[in-house]
Formats: sequence, structure tokens, C-alpha cells
Amino acid sequence: MAQQHPIRVGIMGFGQTGRQIFELASRSDDVEIVAIADIGKREILHYLLCSEVNEPERHRLEGNFLVNDRFRARLMEIDRPAEMPWDIFNVDIVIDSTGKYRDRHDMEGHLNNGAHRVLLRTLPTDHIDRIVIPGINASAASADDRMISAGSATTSALALLLNSLSSSFKIDCGSMTTIHSYTSDQPVQDYAGSDFRRSRSAAKNIIPNSHEASLWLGSILPEFEGKILTSALNVPVQEGCLLDVNLVMSDASVTPEDVNEVMRAAAGKLPGILEVVEDPIVSSDVIGNPHSLVFDTKGTIKAGLNTIKTLSWYESLGHAARLLDVVRLYSKLDQQQEAA
Repeated sequence: MAQQHPIRVGIMGFGQTGRQIFELASRSDDVEIVAIADIGKREILHYLLCSEVNEPERHRLEGNFLVNDRFRARLMEIDRPAEMPWDIFNVDIVIDSTGKYRDRHDMEGHLNNGAHRVLLRTLPTDHIDRIVIPGINASAASADDRMISAGSATTSALALLLNSLSSSFKIDCGSMTTIHSYTSDQPVQDYAGSDFRRSRSAAKNIIPNSHEASLWLGSILPEFEGKILTSALNVPVQEGCLLDVNLVMSDASVTPEDVNEVMRAAAGKLPGILEVVEDPIVSSDVIGNPHSLVFDTKGTIKAGLNTIKTLSWYESLGHAARLLDVVRLYSKLDQQQEAA
């Protein structure tokens, strides 16, 4: 069914992911960003957006609006979901890309203020209607869903890897460590925060960290409930992340090349989402890559009788692209419901 009108999207939080969503939408023909909530000064938000894109002249600041050839987005200096009047913008869906407002109460703030639906760019803190990972469980989405998460960049990458391999092999258990670029909530210099290790400088340390993917993996792939341990190492790299996964296979005869062949086949079934690379790439080589998972065949090795180690890459642009995929998915479901 043809799209009746561009999908009207609001964004709360104009950090890296919010800006990537905006740029991707500006190059689409079916999504319009109509309003942006962020406490940053509008001149600085415009400056940051233009500093990150190939054609900065495409985006203009006109008063309180960020403007390009496709749409005008109203900038609102608002910090909390309960304060943002989404109803006056007639938004179809709000993408909360702050990473802060992850519980039902805050998500309800978006809905109570006029949003038809709210989509988190990260994992929730309590149970919501749906966690949707494109390439895995999009078919489970319902037009009745109002509070949704698209997981996180790391969770999506891990889930895609596990889902692809479990279609051919029985996996007993495993562990994942993401070697992750440092994030905006880490200090550049040592600065006392709520966590001892994350109070240390992101620019000069490898910082061990926990990761929440294991808490929600069972909601996405029930067969892996309680079977995968997840952790993170934040490193002094600005962009590009590495997924280091060790899997214990039931069948000791599985070889690294068996795993690589399965991943090559999976990439053929998920164009734009999963990519396989045969070259000896490094983290900077995946900057600007819109795939959620870039599987590295040269990183697949066997340890002992039945443990397979894999390496995969990803970065935030891939997750921004999947967020828009989820937006389109729910728009299509709404159209089907209206036509029924």
C-alpha cells in the first residue's frame, strides 16, 4: 500500500543518534522530522549537525526551525517528555533518542502529550509493549503497540549474530564483550560520577563496564534466555565498535569456515542490515556503515573442542537506520489497520 503522506516524526534528544536520524530522514522520501526537543542552543545544534554531514549546506537554521529541501523541523528547548506538546505537531511517532527516559512513566509522558506512539533508541528499564529488532522479530509487531524499543546498537548486532548462527547450529551458551567507543556520558578528564570506573577519563583509559543486552535477550530470542553473558569495554576510540563473541557449540565438529558460510548466507537474506567482510578491516573502516552487523570472517577461530570465537563490527549509524525502519514498519501496520 502506498504511503498516504510522509510519516511525521518527532525527536527528543538531538545527540549523535538524533542527528543521524535527521540526516537520514532528509534523504528519504517518506519521513519528515517535524519537531525536535533538546535543551541545546539552536545555533549549536545546527552547527553540530552540519559538522557531521557531507553536504552541510543542505541544512539551514531559519529562526526556530532546522530546514532542508524536504521538511522544516521546529526546535523546542524542552528537556522532559511530559513538557513537550507533541499534539500541536500532529506527530505519528516520537523517537526518544536521549537514552535517559527509558521507563513506562516517561514514555507515557510522550503519549499523554499527543504522540501516537513512542520509540526508544535504547533498551527500556521495565517491560513495554515490544522490543523490535529488524531482521529478527519485525513480524511480531502489532498496530496496537504504543511503547516500543528498537534495542540498542550492541543488542541488535548480538541478536542478529545469534539468530543467524542458531538457524544452523545448536548453541549451548556463550559470552559477548563489546569493545565500544566511548560515549557522551563519560568524562574526558577524571571526574567524580556515580560509578567508580566510569569516573575515569574516557580519552585515556580502557574502562570495563556492564551491558544490559543479556537482560533483554530472552525477549528477542527466547531460546537464549539466561545463556549469554554480556559485558563492555569502553575504549579511547570516538566511533566504531567491535563485538567479540565466544559461543559453545553442541556439535564439536563445527568449524570456523562452517560459521563463516552460514553468516555469508544470512547476509544475502538481510541486505542493508547484515554485511560480511573478507578484508582485514579495523574500526575506522566501519564509520558511516549503515548495517547493524558487519561480520568479520577473518576473526572467526576455534578454541578447544567446541568453542567458536567471532568478531563483528558496528557503529551508531546502523542503529539510526534501523530506528527509521521500525518507524516505517509501524506506519505500514497503521495503514493496514485503517484499510481493514
